[in-house]
Amino acid sequence: MNVHAKGPLVAQDFENVSLVHVVRQYTPMVGGLEDFVRQLVSHQKGRFGSLKVVTLDRLFIQPDETLPAKDTVDGVEVLRIPYRGSTRYPVAPGVFAKIRDADLVHVHAIDFFFDALAWTRPFHRRRLVATTHGGFFHTDAFQGVKKLWLNGVTRLSASQYRAIACCSDNDLEMFRSIAPSRVRLIENGVNLEKFEGAAAVEPRKRIVTIGRFSKNKRLERLLDVLQKLRSSDAEWCLEIIGGPSDLSVEDLEGLIAARGLQEGATVHARIPDEKVRDVLSTCSFFASASEYEGFGIAMIEGLSAGLIPVVEPNVAFQGLARKHELVHLTDFTDPKGAADTLLQAWSELEARPAMRMDAIASARQHSWQTTIRQYDTLYREALDI
Repeated sequence: MNVHAKGPLVAQDFENVSLVHVVRQYTPMVGGLEDFVRQLVSHQKGRFGSLKVVTLDRLFIQPDETLPAKDTVDGVEVLRIPYRGSTRYPVAPGVFAKIRDADLVHVHAIDFFFDALAWTRPFHRRRLVATTHGGFFHTDAFQGVKKLWLNGVTRLSASQYRAIACCSDNDLEMFRSIAPSRVRLIENGVNLEKFEGAAAVEPRKRIVTIGRFSKNKRLERLLDVLQKLRSSDAEWCLEIIGGPSDLSVEDLEGLIAARGLQEGATVHARIPDEKVRDVLSTCSFFASASEYEGFGIAMIEGLSAGLIPVVEPNVAFQGLARKHELVHLTDFTDPKGAADTLLQAWSELEARPAMRMDAIASARQHSWQTTIRQYDTLYREALDI
């Protein structure tokens, strides 16, 4: 590695640096973590002497299908390694062979990779940085065990990292308690251009939700709210965009049919971005009943489109609501209350359609340009350049 004198952030700072990203799931898996890492890597392409992604060789939603050991995605080399054990803590010792030539290893999320690379650092001697992506406190399940793990295993692992980027205020507060000198807030960058301005120009009683079809998204609760709305106004519709996870398309269609919502709810599975834009062009609201989020990228993309968010007050969405005044928080376990919140949001938008432009402007604080500059600074400090 060529060490440069400190100075302005320029691509040449990293021209001889070998950077390896380590993440448990990567494209073709669809989700917030996977999209963030792919976007980060795409912004780093051509700026480093070597840039690679190391990930697992099977998608958690398709465990019987092995992906190629070597691949190229967006012009960047992707190396896939086998794993065993639970998807919650997949054990993949093959990672050690893939980081031998790295000057810097960037670990994403708090899992086996985070712990194993930390505990073996005296042997591999690679410089480590990490991004938390929500840690492992997304749900209230096993809170006692999780706190013991945080204050024991995770505290010890964190001591081996040069820096830890927390992507939310909640993560920052949590990790500051175990690694106060190493943490900093770097919120996720969002591709604002992808759907910017795509929402309906005139207010429409149409809602969209975007994300993998997983149980934690609690899509059945969105359908319960839609049922309430349509009981008095059949103009209300819901567009469900995403990809199968622990719920299939058939599962969702069954939930829709059980509520008699075939005319009001549509499932769009694995559609390309241009088709997503087409769907967004008919909608005015983004909704999510998700139990947890690592950050909330889909909601920010919704804001960038000009959608008004109506979302569950989980920790991530509460944090984003403090930064975006157009966000409506509502408890989706109460279908009538959530329906009333959507009706209130409709009344506000109908009275002032310019809120659409306010939403677009509000999303701009999450531009990738800001995030990349912050990661450049983190890397420079970790590399002592």
